[in-house]
Amino acid sequence: MLAVFGRRSRPQDPTPPPDGVEAPDQVPHSATESIVEGGSGSGPYDADEAPDDGWIRLDLGSLRLPMPDGAQLQVEVDRSGPVRAVHLITGVGQFTITAFAAPRSGGLWREVAPELVARLRADGGRVGRVTGEWGQEIEAVTEQGVLRFLAVDGPRWMLRGVAVGTAEHSEARIALLRDLVRHTVVVRGSEALPVRSPLPLQLPGPLGEQLKQATAELVNAAADGG
Repeated sequence: MLAVFGRRSRPQDPTPPPDGVEAPDQVPHSATESIVEGGSGSGPYDADEAPDDGWIRLDLGSLRLPMPDGAQLQVEVDRSGPVRAVHLITGVGQFTITAFAAPRSGGLWREVAPELVARLRADGGRVGRVTGEWGQEIEAVTEQGVLRFLAVDGPRWMLRGVAVGTAEHSEARIALLRDLVRHTVVVRGSEALPVRSPLPLQLPGPLGEQLKQATAELVNAAADGG
């Protein structure tokens, strides 16, 4: 199930989204401007070191996620209710930022990156590796489009960013992906979690209530139909 929540910005000429991705209502002239203009930063940040930098971040429980101007929030949920993933939809592509439980020793990205490469190649993707701001990044050309994966190892967490879109907007999309990761705050908590398990997400306030209502309606409709 997907629930879409939009943020409206000033009117601009829209840029076509990748296939299968719904465009935001309004697309900024530069999809990266609202984050890039704020400076490079030095994140991602652990909750204990979150800066008082004036950024407006969406509180998703385990993540405090910066929202680019004009982006839509697309929420993927299980039928039972938990939020599975949150996607940001912009004029240059789709972005998914996810935090995972990791060992205290770190190094989870070095462990999972080869597995990811193998899965992408098994699915027919053309895969390459590049060196980025936090080390190895993975790019794959697939039927979905051009994908870029990067990750940062933190204290007992790993933050992974994924961007997908067309080749036309690759440069702007990669820049925005890095800025999203750079300004994200991870709230790991003290709960013991299996290594590699995603940290739980939740929607704040009215968004959470809207999602609960939509989920209940879906469950009721399925029950009536089955």
